[in-house]
Amino acid sequence: MKFLLDFLPLILFFGSFRYADAHKEWAASFASSHFGFMVSGGSVGTEEAPVLLATLLMAVVTIVQVATMKLMRRKIHLMLWITLALVLVLGSATVWFHNPDIIKWKPSIAYWTLGLSFWVSRAMFERDLLQEMLGEEMELPTVVWQRLNFAWTAFLGLMGLLNLYVAYRYSTSTWASFKVFGATGLMLAFSVGQVVYLGRYLKPKEGESKPPEVQP
Repeated sequence: MKFLLDFLPLILFFGSFRYADAHKEWAASFASSHFGFMVSGGSVGTEEAPVLLATLLMAVVTIVQVATMKLMRRKIHLMLWITLALVLVLGSATVWFHNPDIIKWKPSIAYWTLGLSFWVSRAMFERDLLQEMLGEEMELPTVVWQRLNFAWTAFLGLMGLLNLYVAYRYSTSTWASFKVFGATGLMLAFSVGQVVYLGRYLKPKEGESKPPEVQP
């Protein structure tokens, strides 16, 4: 359930974009009629309307998601705060200038911001954000946390570059599919690889004992 809630804005972005992209004339008319006051010139064209409507929906859902979590006094992780800020800033620019290329930068900036946070916290403040996030789940030697930090920093940097490559080499429709399925799939594959590598360090649940180590 938590997984679905975390990816709800992304899923709705893709679904609304696909529907609007298949009905461009309707999307342009709907966007101009209801959101014309939010865009420069007051009129939305058929090419930018699908991204504009999807961006607006994603912004609203993300705001509601953060507000709900605050009301429920649940911890809001760093990535969600970054996403909210980028959705508001880049989403507003996308809508006002009705330029779909602006919102395409959001994933890259989010990846780079999170990766930079991991690196800066370790290099300058001798803190490890990953350790603070995952420390309750596993106990790792310091050197392993350092490797994990470097791995995520490098991976997020590459993901940001890959997003821009797809954004500018392929159509907006292809980019939207990559954003939902390609990027998410790569993130899950990388996470699974990390879990497999770090499986020996996972803490057993309360009442369970650690399995005995088998000597080679």
